[in-house]
Amino acid sequence: MTRRTDGDATRVEPRRLPRRPTGVNRTPLAAPAAVLTLALLLSGCAERSTGATPAATPTTPAAQLPAGDALVLRVQYVGGFVTPEMLAGRLPLVSVYADGRVISEGPVAAIHPGPAWPNVLVHQADRATVQQLVDAALAAGIAETTDLGSPGIADAPATRFTLSTAEGTTVREVYALREGDGDPMLTEEQQAERAELLELFTELTDLPSTLAPAGSAPAAYEPTAIAALVRPEAAAEGDPILEPLADQPALAWPGPALPGEPIAPDLTCVLASGDQARAVREAAQGANALTPWTTGDGARWSLSFRPLLPQETGCADLGD
Repeated sequence: MTRRTDGDATRVEPRRLPRRPTGVNRTPLAAPAAVLTLALLLSGCAERSTGATPAATPTTPAAQLPAGDALVLRVQYVGGFVTPEMLAGRLPLVSVYADGRVISEGPVAAIHPGPAWPNVLVHQADRATVQQLVDAALAAGIAETTDLGSPGIADAPATRFTLSTAEGTTVREVYALREGDGDPMLTEEQQAERAELLELFTELTDLPSTLAPAGSAPAAYEPTAIAALVRPEAAAEGDPILEPLADQPALAWPGPALPGEPIAPDLTCVLASGDQARAVREAAQGANALTPWTTGDGARWSLSFRPLLPQETGCADLGD
């Protein structure tokens, strides 16, 4: 702007812009749509050149294993049409612990009468294998609560799965898991869910044989306490199976006073620990399932033996 003064009055006049020289070509501005298209093309080329990929979908973190040597995973039978001794003294099929121990019952000689002492073995797995088993158990639906139905089968046992992680313990039972496979009384959804759990059952029960070729030979399990299930000696007279065995030599009972605490009709339980547990184990390893045991008062007893597993403390931990 310029100022001009006429006497006492001051006027402001607009400044004149210089003219564009003549003879110069004027280029029109690009159309907005063309600019946008070009920008999009350049952006696409830049992404292809840098090899950019979409962000990964977040995954659910793996369940955390409990600390120390706590129980992590177990599969066992419960119930079924069996004797009270079997209900109380039945060992879990497989128990997996946080320190990698895998405890299961090993093979038993096919003889009659069978050995009195169960062949309990300890295999060793690494922590990564234990974590994989936990992940497989969760993927199979061990923590779900959907109805798995009831096959039309009587007196079968239920399969109980137990999973313990740092977040807590989950237990799921399936009636007649193996016996009911493909039963028409089950819906398609129930059969599909049972098939997942049956696959988990197979993976767990095959675990000891899977570990054996990969590592050292299993060790015999050495319990710190032993439960003995006690009955008065059964009369063998007239029994075609027991009568030929009635003349078996008796062994002196080296454990605590019999008969112990009742746990079922005509069935009691005593707990041997420390030095008594070692003495009972040594004596039982030289006996069979029908060996009579005698006490100082002349009484004769029929005994079966159940080694307590880690975290079990007494007779109350036995059974279903």
